[in-house]
Amino acid sequence: MNQLTHTLIEFRTIAGSNGLLTVGLLLFFGYIMGRLVVRVRLPEITGYIFAGLIMGDTVTGIIHPEMGESLKFVTDVALGLIALTIGGEFYSAKLKSMGREIVIMTILQVGLTFAAVTVVMLLFRVDLPFALLLGAISTATAPAATVAIVQNLRAHGRFVDYLYGLVALDDAGCVAIFGVVFALVVGILNPASSGAGFLILHAFEEIAFSLLMGGAAGALIHLMTRKKNGINEMLLITLGIIFIETALATILNLSPLMSNMAAGTVLINASPRNHRLFKSIEPLTPPLYALFFVIAGTELDPGVLFQTKILITGFAFIAARGLAKYWGVRTGAKLSGLTGCVKTHLGLCMIPQAGVAIGLVLLIQASPMIEGLTYLYAEQIADMVNIVLLSVFVNELVGPSLSRLAIRRAMEED
Repeated sequence: MNQLTHTLIEFRTIAGSNGLLTVGLLLFFGYIMGRLVVRVRLPEITGYIFAGLIMGDTVTGIIHPEMGESLKFVTDVALGLIALTIGGEFYSAKLKSMGREIVIMTILQVGLTFAAVTVVMLLFRVDLPFALLLGAISTATAPAATVAIVQNLRAHGRFVDYLYGLVALDDAGCVAIFGVVFALVVGILNPASSGAGFLILHAFEEIAFSLLMGGAAGALIHLMTRKKNGINEMLLITLGIIFIETALATILNLSPLMSNMAAGTVLINASPRNHRLFKSIEPLTPPLYALFFVIAGTELDPGVLFQTKILITGFAFIAARGLAKYWGVRTGAKLSGLTGCVKTHLGLCMIPQAGVAIGLVLLIQASPMIEGLTYLYAEQIADMVNIVLLSVFVNELVGPSLSRLAIRRAMEED
């Protein structure tokens, strides 16, 4: 027994120090778990997350936090291609036919989610500044789960068009509302601060520059590939520019998600022939998506489930967010005159929550505007982080199943 334990520890040390072996294990174990959960009618994504949880520091420790940080580039690449795919759905002809409906649904579900979660957090005695921050973070939806399920089911049609548009605008709305709320919270926590107005302006500048950078990247890809016919050549150009643009957005503290959505939007509207660029990227996405979700699973800590205070407040957060997302979309669809599967099922696809939410709460922790106040609000900040992590943990396990159910029913009813 001691020999087996020693061997396992040795293997964990080797795996943790070898990046290529780690990626191989993540892919293989993710595949095994994905196949297992499919047998019990769960999405493959749930299996990937379970695989990451098992391989993470909480269970086996094969993927320790330092190794997870070194694999961050995989997450960046995956999110970049996911955002590019979503942007590719913003074809002008589609937007003319359904743009108004998507805007109405987005405004209602983002606004209702922010208001509902903020009020519920106040009822559970969360201080106003942190209730506002949790309300803003709750508006974020994970686009990766949605795109992966749609591609896995080979779904298409009007329901998917509305879904992609709603997910894309949701993240744009989340970034905007978070920027404003964060600036207001800094002013509340530190009345002497004169930076609140600047932070609000900076939030809108971030959105504008992200869109400009992405638009420029999309235009460059179009110019360099419009006369090319070789798929390999087009793929090299597209990936090279997207990787550079994603890295620059990260370095400049812009939003890679929004910049890549803008790149995809420019590409798809520049020429109908650019559909072939999106087709050429499709074969690369399954392993990247698998790695993305397995790595996300390694960052989850089920230990928060055993903290009574976090458990109660966290599930109140999850319930308020889920109900507000669903009824916000449903009400928006009704006001827009939409009926059938869009009205009934679209809201269920807005439940998944992952990278954007975690990124926003980590941004709060790392912000220079909050750093000087950390010692005064250490407990509140820690509680807020744990509530968001619990929400991500639950919604990444439950959300994909709800999205898959909604998309399948919509396909059957279409």
